[in-house]
Amino acid sequence: MSFNFNISSINKPKIDFNQTFDFVSIGGGPASYNASLYAKRKGLNVLIIAKKPGGQLLNTSSVDNYLGFKELSGEALYESFHDHVKTLDISEINDQIVTQIEKVKELFYLTLEDGSVVKSKTILVATGSNPRKLGVKGEVEFANAGVAYCAICDAPLFKGKDVIIAGGGNSAVEAAIDVAKLARNVTLVHRSQLRADKILIDRMNEQANIKVYLESQILEIEGDTKMRSIKVLDKSSNTEFRLEADGIFIEIGNIPNSDLVKDLVELNDRNEIIVNRKQETSLEGCYSAGDVTDTPYKQIIIATAEGAKAALAANEYINTH
Repeated sequence: MSFNFNISSINKPKIDFNQTFDFVSIGGGPASYNASLYAKRKGLNVLIIAKKPGGQLLNTSSVDNYLGFKELSGEALYESFHDHVKTLDISEINDQIVTQIEKVKELFYLTLEDGSVVKSKTILVATGSNPRKLGVKGEVEFANAGVAYCAICDAPLFKGKDVIIAGGGNSAVEAAIDVAKLARNVTLVHRSQLRADKILIDRMNEQANIKVYLESQILEIEGDTKMRSIKVLDKSSNTEFRLEADGIFIEIGNIPNSDLVKDLVELNDRNEIIVNRKQETSLEGCYSAGDVTDTPYKQIIIATAEGAKAALAANEYINTH
């Protein structure tokens, strides 16, 4: 087996690619940074590899449910995480993605997009997920200006306002129920029939401030400096109409970024990485944490805690091997 150790395009500080790391964390989100912090505190030689440091935190306009911080932007929370990690002199490679992972005997070989190869005893896959998009005009333009993807995160921002929920599964119906506790009016719009569990649908139908449009396809999100309305096609009559609102939560699922390890570890039917209580995957020495895993709740504080668990488990693995 031959590996090319090319470091010409790596950002400073330069990484010694001939060394073997104890713990390499792949990802730039809360799980990755907290895992690296815990691993470093255990005396491990740690490296973070992140294409986009900050991850989905940078797309979060406001965080008010992270213990110790009453309210701050996602970017500010990321900077707090990163500043803490920098005090420990943890090595980082940014603006690079891992294109391939191989395990040879007891070592992992991580190939980067520039051809460089990193060696490590253990790895953490904390590559997160991306919200599934509607793919309509205005969705990108009004992101964080009325268009949001996590009702459980951002519902308080729409207190006393009119909100639209896009989707028809459990997550969409649960979002409608939760948002209705704060919003003035909630309108759920779905292109076909509801797929959610009956008990959830019944609970939603009990809420006086929730209205449902089925067989209704969202064609466009409209606005000026922020989202103001949506254009909808009534599929039964083939006519278009508009719904005004202050915001829209697109709750049609997430796509886990698990392609890198799809042939290495066990995934569930949603392509999420299956982990146990120690964040161990089906491949010994490989851990995973955060939104890319099968954890049921995708929250910043949960991802952060899972990163800590993964690092502690990795340290235990190294000590016993």
